[in-house]
Amino acid sequence: MAINNPIAAPHTHSGLSTTNIMYLVVLALSPAALYGVWIFGLPAALVIVSCCISAWLSEVICLQLQGKNWLSSIDGSSLLTALLLAMSLPASTPWWVASFGCIFAIVIGKHVYGGLGHNPFNPAMLGRVMLLICFPIELTNWQAISIPSVGPDGLIFSQQWLGIDGVSSATPLADLNQIVEWKGLLFGEHAGSLGETSALFIALGGLFLIWRGIIRPYIPCALLLGLTIPAIIAHWLHPQDFASGLAHLLSGGAMLAAFFIATDLVTSPTSPRGQILFGAGCGFLIWLIRSFGSYPEGVAFAVLIMNAGTPVIDHYLRPKIFGSQSLFKRSKGA
Repeated sequence: MAINNPIAAPHTHSGLSTTNIMYLVVLALSPAALYGVWIFGLPAALVIVSCCISAWLSEVICLQLQGKNWLSSIDGSSLLTALLLAMSLPASTPWWVASFGCIFAIVIGKHVYGGLGHNPFNPAMLGRVMLLICFPIELTNWQAISIPSVGPDGLIFSQQWLGIDGVSSATPLADLNQIVEWKGLLFGEHAGSLGETSALFIALGGLFLIWRGIIRPYIPCALLLGLTIPAIIAHWLHPQDFASGLAHLLSGGAMLAAFFIATDLVTSPTSPRGQILFGAGCGFLIWLIRSFGSYPEGVAFAVLIMNAGTPVIDHYLRPKIFGSQSLFKRSKGA
């Protein structure tokens, strides 16, 4: 008698593939990236293009060395890594520095561990930390904004916008205590990395991802609360020494981390309780590094530290297996 092989039960499917998810995240991040090019000019565009090309070429070479089809390089994962790294860099970063960071992120941060889905750390943040350690001067040279003006003959682009001449400026994170104008932070009217330009565009992109079901709100909400609550308490106790919660929330890469970096599906916990703990830990570490550390920004370090704790969080806060506990309890007399 023939025995039929068991088959999987029918399941509903969201219709989203890995490729769809990657390109939807890229789409959500695109308005903030384009706005960064608008206010910083062609140098910002050069950083983004350099990152994308070097990341894709690195992906193709790694796939070929592993005997895999190079067409897998167009799944969007390398493009997203490149865009996230570019958004965390100053617009004045030399193109070769940005390219080197992307090569490191793809080769060391991703393929050394086995490729997509196997990397324990966020590749973009790994590349960002490496560049900060190896090229501290290039990564702390913040270009001042240069928004094109409107003249009688159309748009007027300055030499700085065209990349002919550059003017450096201080990022708001250099002195958080001096931040008083929240509108400038919200609309990106200050120097900083491409991902610090507009908290509004980044937040709108994040809300789009939540609406599409790509990410869940646990990590973004927990991270922003984990950053804001200690900042509010410290500012209330010692306002002369600690910046306000609003300054921490809208400056630096807090919004980018909350919606696009910490929510990485590979390097973050899977359970709701685990995601809440992970996000709160990221937010609190960002505040600690900003307030007491040697670096003004702590997003990359905080995310990598919590990435290392993701397996432990998943182990202790994983959901209960269905049927592991009885639905009925016997009474003492039974």
